[in-house]
Amino acid sequence: MRGGGNLRHASRLLLLAVAVAACWGGGAEGHGVHPLSRIAIHRARVALDASAAVRASPNLLGSRGEDTAWVTVEFKIPRASDGDWIGVFSPSNFNASTCPGSHGSGPGPAICSAPIKYQFANYSSGYNRSATGALRFQLINQRQDFSFGFFTGGLSNPTLVAVSDRIAFANPKAPVYPRLALGKTWNQMTVTWTSGYGISEAHPFVEWGMKGSHPVHAAADTVTFGRESLCGEPARSVGWRDPGFIHTAFLKNLSPEKQYYYKIGHTLHNEKVVWGKPKSFRAPPYPGQKSSQRVVIFGDMGKDERDGSNEYQNYQPASLNTTDALIRDLDKTDIVFHIGDISYANGYLSQWDQFTQQVEPITSRVPYMIASGNHERDFPNSGSLYNGTDSGGECGVPAETMYYAPTEKRDNFWYSMDYGMFRFCVADSEHDWQEGTEQYMFLDRCLGTVDRAKQPWLVFIAHRVLGYSSGFFYGFDGEFAEPMARQSLEGLWRRHRVDVAFYGHVHQYERTCPVYEERCVPDGHGTVHVVVGGGGSHLSNFTAVAPPWSVYREMDYGFGKLTASDARSLQFEYRRSSDGKVYDSFTLHRD
Repeated sequence: MRGGGNLRHASRLLLLAVAVAACWGGGAEGHGVHPLSRIAIHRARVALDASAAVRASPNLLGSRGEDTAWVTVEFKIPRASDGDWIGVFSPSNFNASTCPGSHGSGPGPAICSAPIKYQFANYSSGYNRSATGALRFQLINQRQDFSFGFFTGGLSNPTLVAVSDRIAFANPKAPVYPRLALGKTWNQMTVTWTSGYGISEAHPFVEWGMKGSHPVHAAADTVTFGRESLCGEPARSVGWRDPGFIHTAFLKNLSPEKQYYYKIGHTLHNEKVVWGKPKSFRAPPYPGQKSSQRVVIFGDMGKDERDGSNEYQNYQPASLNTTDALIRDLDKTDIVFHIGDISYANGYLSQWDQFTQQVEPITSRVPYMIASGNHERDFPNSGSLYNGTDSGGECGVPAETMYYAPTEKRDNFWYSMDYGMFRFCVADSEHDWQEGTEQYMFLDRCLGTVDRAKQPWLVFIAHRVLGYSSGFFYGFDGEFAEPMARQSLEGLWRRHRVDVAFYGHVHQYERTCPVYEERCVPDGHGTVHVVVGGGGSHLSNFTAVAPPWSVYREMDYGFGKLTASDARSLQFEYRRSSDGKVYDSFTLHRD
């Protein structure tokens, strides 16, 4: 921020912090607190007890090529307590010798890596009475082996009393969790995936083509990142986990709306090919093409555990509901925008693998475009516009590596995208967007260079609310948006006749009338602003009284869906995640 706005901006952020605490209720019930951050792993003691035991079976997973597996964990202890818990660690060796700079001797933490998930022992029926129990965990292929630690002392003073033998997937390095995204031209699709194979071990590629044609191979680029690439805690300490290798291939010169089939693979030095599972996608329409084009938009989904681990029901209680609703609607979906606060890993890097596995049924079939949010990017002195700690020291690195987006610079996460009758201008709300900045000039170009005769529907997207929201913490001081946002951007939206603007960040649904300068105006003279931040994370409150421009608001979980079939009308629907039914809708008309 510049000039005299700094003090005003900082003061308002302080007010917002107070309002957020009031809105989300603090941490008494764990709402808003990452489950893994509740474990004081740096205070853990090791006191192995010969009379305690933990055993996991089976010890070989994925023998038929599966990427997920259910594991039964049995355990016993001389005396049970409510604070006993089972943690899943990967790699399986998690003692002091694995700590950075440690050789296993001298002072320092006994354990310096957080588990990838946990369950309390008393989730097993009768545990408190018998001091024995059994739990089921779902594991995914994450490139390393696993072991289970049995802890007493609760999450705040954990004591390790038993460790299981190691278990592993048959091929921990296998290519997994393909993620589609549009490239920098309309007729290009990118395929990104994760594996344990570096470029010195294997050649990554995608085999692809239309049905009945001879398939071709597209070589993939390979990247990774190290602990030093991150900017703070816990990402550089207890949350660190090796991300493996991330590969991206570009499938070019696609024919519009044709069906393509593809497989990810790696050719080893002995010429053996390790394949992923066969998948397919439909190529995007060309700019201006008139056909049925269906766009799903939501934010703030995060992840959950199907085995009940980590108490995610207090953190992202509807993440799986939204995921499953999107999967059920996938045959009627062409492209998805997840507009920030993606995995909520918050510096616990193992959770990015968990998230990519959760959404793989979606990302492997339709383009999955992302925007940058505070839980991906923000950390003090990292170049973010906001100095919060919401990214947990990630500073955008995992999100920008795990998911492709057609940005010009990786850290400046703004981009434009043409999709049939749509032009999407995706802003990066975590970098400065005020007039005169690099991002403002990009947005002016993106919004101003579209041919509305061919692409009549112009959509603005950002994570934080840069337009209108009556969420409690935005309405706390009466501004109803990020500080200075509308003062900087509303003129752009009016000048370029933006049809709809979408935001996340506020965990609820809200729709405005076509609005300009806080007044409802006729269609075509203002922009409809829609908050679709109810993707899965704990809900946010509204102001007690709805402002005049707020047409519909609902404190529930759901997602938005745009449908364009021609240049004359654009339909929007808001669907709840719980049942997939439509609870709000509107239609924009063009002459």
